[in-house]
Amino acid sequence: MQIAVAKVRLPQLIADKMVLQRDIDLRIWGWAEVGEKVTVRFQGKHYYTEARDDGKWSVLLPPHAAGGPFVMEVNEIIIRDILIGDVWLASGQSNMETPIARVTRRYPEINVSNNHMIRYFKVPTQNTVAGVQDDIAAGGEWYSGVASEVMNWTALAYFYAQQAYSHTKVPVGMLVSSLGGSAIESWISQEHLREFPDLLVDQVALDSLSKVMQDRGTGKWMARDWDDADWKTMSVPGLWRAAGINTKGVIYLRKDVHVPQSMEGRHAKIRLGMLIDSDSVFVNGHFVGSTGYKYPPREYDIPAGILRAGTNNITIQLTARGGNGGFVEDKAYKIIGDEQEVDLRGEWKYQVGLDLEQAHGYQDRLENLKTAGSGLFNGMVYPIRDYQVRGAIWYQGETNAGRPAHYQTYLESMIRDWRALYQSPDLPFLIVQLPNYMRKPDQPQQSGWARIREAQMKAVQEVAHTALTVTYDLGEWNDIHPLNKKDVAHRLFLGARKVVYGEKVMSSGPLYQGMKIAGDKIILSFTETAGGLQSKSGKLKHFAIAGDDRKFVWAEAVIKGSTVVVSNMTVKNPKAVRYAWSDNPEDANLTNKQGLLASPFRTDDW
Repeated sequence: MQIAVAKVRLPQLIADKMVLQRDIDLRIWGWAEVGEKVTVRFQGKHYYTEARDDGKWSVLLPPHAAGGPFVMEVNEIIIRDILIGDVWLASGQSNMETPIARVTRRYPEINVSNNHMIRYFKVPTQNTVAGVQDDIAAGGEWYSGVASEVMNWTALAYFYAQQAYSHTKVPVGMLVSSLGGSAIESWISQEHLREFPDLLVDQVALDSLSKVMQDRGTGKWMARDWDDADWKTMSVPGLWRAAGINTKGVIYLRKDVHVPQSMEGRHAKIRLGMLIDSDSVFVNGHFVGSTGYKYPPREYDIPAGILRAGTNNITIQLTARGGNGGFVEDKAYKIIGDEQEVDLRGEWKYQVGLDLEQAHGYQDRLENLKTAGSGLFNGMVYPIRDYQVRGAIWYQGETNAGRPAHYQTYLESMIRDWRALYQSPDLPFLIVQLPNYMRKPDQPQQSGWARIREAQMKAVQEVAHTALTVTYDLGEWNDIHPLNKKDVAHRLFLGARKVVYGEKVMSSGPLYQGMKIAGDKIILSFTETAGGLQSKSGKLKHFAIAGDDRKFVWAEAVIKGSTVVVSNMTVKNPKAVRYAWSDNPEDANLTNKQGLLASPFRTDDW
């Protein structure tokens, strides 16, 4: 007797070359037949479990120190070249997606990269507003940082991994879950978007729609012996409306016909004139042909061995999404043998398999599906929740620059959301502030990009265990995807050194703290000054001041100790100051003593 052997299935993340997070409990999980026994063997120990009623299984491994390479066995599956170190979840939009191939001319050392201790995994795109997914989409694979594989990386992930490994000397895994052009709302769960009704999916309507959109007859109603005693009848040829059928969707039509002895087991043809609109035809439960639209004549072969003497069943699955499907008159409807024919006209039984009219009410409640939030959270963050990470890196905001009003709330909600998902209330977040982009302004301007930068700064000030990376001197005015990802990575890792590794380093430039009006001047105070303020180059630039008229003009700005004094001789009663407040504040040059740029800010809320 041959014994059937069930195989376990692993998520794509748990594979050759993976990096596991050091110094933390590790969950290894997968799927198998219900009750299937699973053994995980790792570093001389074994862990037993079995698949639950839902087909899932998991084991918890104790914390491990950095090292490798190691081998893991999961039943008969062998996973090789495993490292243990620090894993970083990197997310956002296109600047997190920038392919490394795009920057090799600027950084030719990439072509001879030879670091097998850094690894990279790109989560395949999966946007599913309908609900959370248990697994990521197919196509993901771990790559190392050697020359033969490095071209599979994205640029920022590579440079960050190199920075991290150079400093910590432990393996680094970059788990990149990002999508170009994505909005922040799509990366937040429905639970954490409840204060924004327009972003919520009507789950009741969605579930109901899923049910009514299921063809009830699929796989069943074409069976030869299906009980159709309570089905209604219509006359063929004829159209649905003439028979009182007002359905738009799918109808199954069945007819039992008598086939003579001479046709038993013989090849034959079935001719069905013209049908509206698309059809699939079954003879005694056997599929014999289909046509996808209205006009072609229907003539299908009935293979030998299907027909039998006596009663035979013909079933047609007929779809007419616009309604009024049916059999066009004055066409032939028959089975054709070598010597005899079987007439298919007359009374047929029918049953509705799918009525699209029932869906309309639910569809009206789901008009926001294309703009609702959570799709990327559902498909690209939730499925990797059990893969432990050291921290998260977020580089996004360009898509939201045209509607920046709620960005701070979104960002803070996303941080809380992911921390809850990972069951890590202090999960560090490193935020890349938007770089400079577009032409430098001649005059002070309103700016969606500036408001996104402000929201990013305020979120970091409000939420603990976060760090901000200022980059408005690293962009390109004519390219939304600037190539200088190496300096971005360097500044990001400064934040990691402070927030994640607890080093006493200055990782931030000056952050606006408060203002005081002194006659025709405004005095600004800051935190994160690292012992004082200074100019990156020459006189301070990109300060603007406004009075009661709320019209900003360029201002003189002078450092006085740990403050900046701002004025313009034409503004006698100043009310507000803005710094680096434009799409492209490349010339803004206020830094602390460590040379780190001040984050853009405004003292008003106009």
